Amino acid sequence: MATIEQPLVEARFEHLLLDFLAYLEFERGLSRNTLEAYRGDLLQLGRFLAERHLSALDAGPADVGDFLTQLATGDNEHRPASPATIHRKSACLRSFYRHLRREGLRESDPTATLSAPRRSRKLPQVLTRDEVERLLSQPSGTDAHALRDRALLELMYASGLRASEAIGLELGDIDLEEGVLRTHGKGSKERIVPIGHAALKAIEVYLKRGRPDLVKNNVESHIFVNFRGGQLTRQGLYKIVRRHALTAGLADRMSPHTLRHTFATHLLSGGCDLRSVQEMLGHADVSTTQLYTHLSSERLKDVYFKAHPRATVD
Repeated sequence: MATIEQPLVEARFEHLLLDFLAYLEFERGLSRNTLEAYRGDLLQLGRFLAERHLSALDAGPADVGDFLTQLATGDNEHRPASPATIHRKSACLRSFYRHLRREGLRESDPTATLSAPRRSRKLPQVLTRDEVERLLSQPSGTDAHALRDRALLELMYASGLRASEAIGLELGDIDLEEGVLRTHGKGSKERIVPIGHAALKAIEVYLKRGRPDLVKNNVESHIFVNFRGGQLTRQGLYKIVRRHALTAGLADRMSPHTLRHTFATHLLSGGCDLRSVQEMLGHADVSTTQLYTHLSSERLKDVYFKAHPRATVD
């Protein structure tokens, strides 16, 4: 049975794509993960246009609209994309065609009248304080791996770091005396984040007794390393978090971002102001941080209805 090959992206489209990605990387400073996502989205568009024998420079609003409609409805090979995915791809297309207009390659923007579906704001999972304590107590013992895992989990909860930020930390990024760290978030934006006492203590113990056993004679600048003594990967971090979540009975409550969400929610519940939390998380827009005020208020309501004697009917 013959296989049906997907149409190739035309050479001109590929050139436009590479030029756009170079602009995003060198002028906008976007992260490698974002660039990969944009590349995948635009290659998908390129294949769709190739089926219609169109170039990105020829496509009209109807063509772009049909592309998004196909994503939303799915086809024989692909399931319908979620509203969040459609929203992200729409933003990518808008940015791409704005770039083509800036470069003088198009006079009109076929995405100008696009109306993407509204994103549903799915609330992230957040652990209670008791659940956090249970998770952080899982790495037991004094071997190098246990000391590393304890330091990693303590730090992610104490500072709200993204996974990429945690594995990217280098020895010079943490000031143990001042109790702060320097990290580079999305778009390589640097920020300073405080570290609590428990996390500082765990990191100190790991650096003195755990990391040397893992690194051995390797020259490695990153703080968190794998069993070979090289930089811990994102996949390695995820496995560590998931393993300890499983033993803590929290496997169904944990995702790679859970400790970051929990960090923000617990700070706001404890009275920290929104702008400070925004700065510590490295959010460019405070509206992103405001999601956690909703989580915080929901938790306060739970506490209220459990504690107040006249809050519920008998």
